[in-house]
Amino acid sequence: RGRRRREKRVRHSPVGLLVAELVEVAHRVYVARNSLVSGLSQLARAIPGLRCELCNEVHIVYVGHEIRTCIGPRSGSRSTMHVWRGGGARDVVFFPKCFHLYDRVGKPRVGHDERFSVPHIPAIVELCIQAGVDFAKYPTKGRTKPVYCIEGRIVDFESVVEEVENKIELSSKNTKALFYASPELARHVENLSNLVMNNSNLDGLTEEERNKVRDLSSHTLEAWFEMISGAKKMMEKYGVNTCGYFPKVQVGLEGHKLRMRKASKHQSRNGLHVWQEATIIDDLVGPNYVWHVDDLNGSPLNNNLKRYYGKAPAVVELCVHGGALVPNKYKSMMRLDVVSPDRDEVDLVA
Repeated sequence: RGRRRREKRVRHSPVGLLVAELVEVAHRVYVARNSLVSGLSQLARAIPGLRCELCNEVHIVYVGHEIRTCIGPRSGSRSTMHVWRGGGARDVVFFPKCFHLYDRVGKPRVGHDERFSVPHIPAIVELCIQAGVDFAKYPTKGRTKPVYCIEGRIVDFESVVEEVENKIELSSKNTKALFYASPELARHVENLSNLVMNNSNLDGLTEEERNKVRDLSSHTLEAWFEMISGAKKMMEKYGVNTCGYFPKVQVGLEGHKLRMRKASKHQSRNGLHVWQEATIIDDLVGPNYVWHVDDLNGSPLNNNLKRYYGKAPAVVELCVHGGALVPNKYKSMMRLDVVSPDRDEVDLVA
């Protein structure tokens, strides 16, 4: 009886088995991510984007704002003003990377000496792999029997033969699921893949091209919401960990054992991360919140009027300027109902 008490199943969708209802979700998220990246790369050719050379600030407009929020090197000497340069699709959404785990239960942690031998891939792709998407380049161990932890030791009751048979079966199912996953999103992006080949802007597009930009913006925004909603569902069943001191993420039951210097209080931890469960989607996908502007050709946002300006994820801001409808959940955040005063009126406003 005492031995039975010491037995416990490994937490989360645990026990190393796939969650059947999330396999299709994983494929939809993966296809939506590809659609999102493809759509953003096209929209970035027609809609201007800027980023600060010295920090992570992004702005969707022709002329950078004057809001003093730069935290980059020697920002004090510039009165925290940003130094703007041209940006691109990679600045709109940030996909943090993590280590790929072949066996997320049997060997859930990557050691410091393994940091160069283990593949480093976007965390959301790793989440999709662990939830059922199969890649020959990133193999993963599929299980048909649960794993137990007895007296601190992982016990696997699955034989080698069963593992090979299960892998073949999973591969066949995944191929079919990937073919039928999110066909609507995939079809629209494919049809508009050659939308803008030159570095023109919205003012130089014909009416037909503007309509195509509008359609692409709408479907890119759909891909964003499908990716986010599906990832949230998978995070409820599959462990995702983030460090409390350093912007690192690891998909799996535990975080890795890499020692990182220069992080806060790293000496007391010997450089190790302090892992905690990730609870928000921003830990898995960096949306890069930006200041909202009504007119891409308008005057720069003024620092003294910043309390009147709204914000939104850069994806939403980019797609809205492309012609997509403003999502209801972001209308209040973007403060569309607030009229900011002119620069010479700021002292007259309470």
